[in-house]
Amino acid sequence: MTYCLEVQGDFACFTRPEMKVERVSYDVMTPSAARAIFEAVLWKPAIRWQVERIEVLAPIKWINLRRNEVGAVVSERNVKTAMNLGAGNLGLNVEDERQQRAGLFLRDVKYRIHAGFEMTEKAGEGDTPVKFAEMFERRASKGQCFNQPYLGCREFSARFRLVDPEAEHDPPINENRDLGWMLYDMDYSNPNDPKPLFFRAELRDGVVAIPSIDSEEVRA
Repeated sequence: MTYCLEVQGDFACFTRPEMKVERVSYDVMTPSAARAIFEAVLWKPAIRWQVERIEVLAPIKWINLRRNEVGAVVSERNVKTAMNLGAGNLGLNVEDERQQRAGLFLRDVKYRIHAGFEMTEKAGEGDTPVKFAEMFERRASKGQCFNQPYLGCREFSARFRLVDPEAEHDPPINENRDLGWMLYDMDYSNPNDPKPLFFRAELRDGVVAIPSIDSEEVRA
């Protein structure tokens, strides 16, 4: 069964991984960002969300922003030392590590994302598709979520609502564009060495069709 969420926000950044220093967004929401919004509403080890398509409902608009970011992380060695000793200073001085970076972001975005879920090998004896379907519909209709959904970056929060995928809605934008190779998701089959997955994305009449993760269109 397919579920549909309408999401929107003032800003969004679906970062292109080839941009090493400055953040530059893809033109359209990525499948992994769409999946994260569904997981924010309902995440359980027993289910796995599969995004099917993304409809772009607002014109693609850009904005240049400069932001302050922290340019360091707490070292793994310090964390292990603190765990072994039972105490330690793991704080970062923001003033010392602050970096100002420019970014090319999207603004005034609105999408309609369609996704379904499948059961995983971690499903228990009492776990059924009906159980999780009812749970998702109840939570989404009330606006409940485990964490605030966001549009690529956590500071760009998203507003969402559950909509009927079979009902009539405002049409997506009338635009076609080749989006090039887009980040699909991360492959965590080897937790010690996660690898990015990509697919050739295309906007057709305002809609991006998302292939299944096991499709030949998805490449490492």
